[in-house]
Amino acid sequence: AFRPSKARSNEDDEAFDGNLRSQEELESWAQEKCNPIVREITFENAEELTEEGLPFLILFHHPDDTDSIKDFNDLVKRELLGERSQVTFLTADGIKFAHPLHHLGKSKEDLPLIAIDSFRHMYLFPKYEDYKVTGKVKQFLQDLYSGKLHREFHYGPDPDEEKSKEEETGGGAGDNTGNHIPREPTKQRRGDGRQGSTDPPESQFKHLRPSDNRYTLLRDEF
Repeated sequence: AFRPSKARSNEDDEAFDGNLRSQEELESWAQEKCNPIVREITFENAEELTEEGLPFLILFHHPDDTDSIKDFNDLVKRELLGERSQVTFLTADGIKFAHPLHHLGKSKEDLPLIAIDSFRHMYLFPKYEDYKVTGKVKQFLQDLYSGKLHREFHYGPDPDEEKSKEEETGGGAGDNTGNHIPREPTKQRRGDGRQGSTDPPESQFKHLRPSDNRYTLLRDEF
């Protein structure tokens, strides 16, 4: 039988219902259950996870908050299983990993939150509560693949999307209430999201990768 961590999952205990005489079938089931889709990143396993080379979709949470971990697990299994070959799903203690949060302009008071680390840049999922909206997080990943996240960081929302948001809020070209402030293209952002540079926040997890001079089976033998 398999008993999932009650602190990280809403799943019930599960008994193997396959053919006990088939070693291959039993091993396949055991590997699936013992290698969770959503893993916890720590300083001890970070190097191993970065070596896989896939972007991270990370839930940063307070160490006492188990509900957000369970919700994130449910989200991944409900909507994002098709993305597992392109991204690594992780949870991270937001107190231990305060440095990446700082580069996103966030602190422990902002937990929980969801972000992508592409090993070049970090991107913050705009509104944590929107993970409950079907398709929102999946679209966030699609925007990473297409380059839209990086493009919009520099130039703001695409025109059609910005127009749609204006219509939703009742704004538009004839709206003179002053509620809509157009993006000023001359202003630049720093790497931590403040003004000064045009780059999104720099990846922080890339610094946990193994050294290029280190011998590894993944790189040197395969």
